[in-house]
Amino acid sequence: MQRINEDLRTGQLKKMYLLYGEEAYLRKQYRDRLKEAIIGDDTMNYYYHEGKDVVIGEIIDLSETMPFFSERRLIVLENSGLFKSGGEELAAYLSQPAETTYFLFVETEVDKRSKLYKTLQSKGYAAEFAVQDETTLKKWILGMVKKEGKNISPSALNYLLEMTGTDMENIRKETDKLFCYCLDKDAIEIDDIEEICTRRLSSHIFDMVGAIADKKQKQALSLYYELLALKEPPMRILFLVARQFNLLMQVKELQRKGFSAKAIGEKVGLPGFIAGKYVTQSGRFSKEELREAVEACVEAEEAIKTGKMNDNMSLELLIIKYSCERKN
Repeated sequence: MQRINEDLRTGQLKKMYLLYGEEAYLRKQYRDRLKEAIIGDDTMNYYYHEGKDVVIGEIIDLSETMPFFSERRLIVLENSGLFKSGGEELAAYLSQPAETTYFLFVETEVDKRSKLYKTLQSKGYAAEFAVQDETTLKKWILGMVKKEGKNISPSALNYLLEMTGTDMENIRKETDKLFCYCLDKDAIEIDDIEEICTRRLSSHIFDMVGAIADKKQKQALSLYYELLALKEPPMRILFLVARQFNLLMQVKELQRKGFSAKAIGEKVGLPGFIAGKYVTQSGRFSKEELREAVEACVEAEEAIKTGKMNDNMSLELLIIKYSCERKN
């Protein structure tokens, strides 16, 4: 990002850029900033295409066409899949493209071994936008909060991240809602976040599994019914419950081996501010209970797919079984 920021600051722009990675918010932000710097509001010499149905010959012909009353033409290709397969013809052209044409590629995934990636890297600049870490996200949120003239406590900030997750687009949307809700307040509090922010599905599942672990059957079923009311398919809920139990089993095993919460988070792909909660939750189950729960989820899925039981009833019975008090 620093390299692109420097190009934007100096106006010394490359002829081609590739923006890729999991963080969609940053990809879109830099796509729009580069577009503005390269071509401004010129629509005559701007071409945008999204999707895999790219006709390479047409793109090359367009690139070779002189811009209309301008020094530049910009071609933007988004989610083309060309950096994973089928980009050889374009790679050959980009080794010596038209002097007046700029290219901007936006992708989620790329194959760094592909000819197109190697060509672009040598002729332009490839920037990866990965999921941002906890420290970066907190600084970003605090910057937005300060800009609005408000304050937020460390505990409220942690709770906000638990609710929103690490997706910056979702964080931006939820903080905008918060700022409107807290218009007449100086500080954003946990109650405000609880009242106005939308709980992520994964967070909802976490709470449901937590209720199961605590043998709070009524609460676990209530959370399940809330998900159904939100039109979440039972099969998707079952998949996420199975994933949660499997993740807790991995966390428990890593903890047994002496890893810290931070190291466990890195190994299983959990942000640092959430990893500790998973360690705590895993401690409420035995290793045998977690393995049994994962196996039960697999059996429930098989029963649904073979028609032995409907999806709603199968998941409901699973929740009841593991949230009931065990008799000694």
